[in-house]
Amino acid sequence: MSEATFTQRLAAEAIGTAFLLATVVGSGIMAETLSGGNVAVALLGNTIPTGAILVVLITMFGPISGAHFNPAVTLVFVLRRQISRRDAVFYGLVQIIGGLLGVVAAHLMFGIDVVQFSQKTRTGGSQWFAELVATFGLVMTILVTLRYRESGVPMAVGLYITAAYWFTASTSFANPAVTISRGFSDTFAGIRPQDVAPFIAAQIVGAILAWSFCLWLLSPKKEDNTT
Repeated sequence: MSEATFTQRLAAEAIGTAFLLATVVGSGIMAETLSGGNVAVALLGNTIPTGAILVVLITMFGPISGAHFNPAVTLVFVLRRQISRRDAVFYGLVQIIGGLLGVVAAHLMFGIDVVQFSQKTRTGGSQWFAELVATFGLVMTILVTLRYRESGVPMAVGLYITAAYWFTASTSFANPAVTISRGFSDTFAGIRPQDVAPFIAAQIVGAILAWSFCLWLLSPKKEDNTT
């Protein structure tokens, strides 16, 4: 159990989500600039820093706040009764605020307009299903690794997101705070604001399905006495 105060936990969630979004958006800008129009190279340049920063952030802030950086993950911990509903509301708020600040920081670092609205279309059944799959896999990764090798969570999550960037049609947002924040960046990592809500709905469904599945998968097994 963390010895941090509630304010310290909120600060960890805010700054962690800010650095996550600064990395997602900033590396996307850098990758698109340097890739010479090759979208595959740009995506790779966006993927590797995102996976890497997750390992760093979860390792640093996990002992303080749990390192959720994601309202869908926080929801799952509410369902697991490991965080109160009240605390979860504040977690979600600071995650979104932190994400938006991270986007602003990325824009400032690259000298582009601070306030933007993305024009990048990300919609359709295949992408919504991809977000469900991406979030299901993320939550399952967290819960199963927590159960059997807690120290491996940072690496497991970082590697999962690195892989999911490439095997999902949506490039694995898997996070409502990330999705909202990327709506305010008309860059490589952006998503049109009107496409945000279906992504979030799919993420929430994926998270709840993963929690339900892991509830069964990780439940104590009754000894089989049949012959």
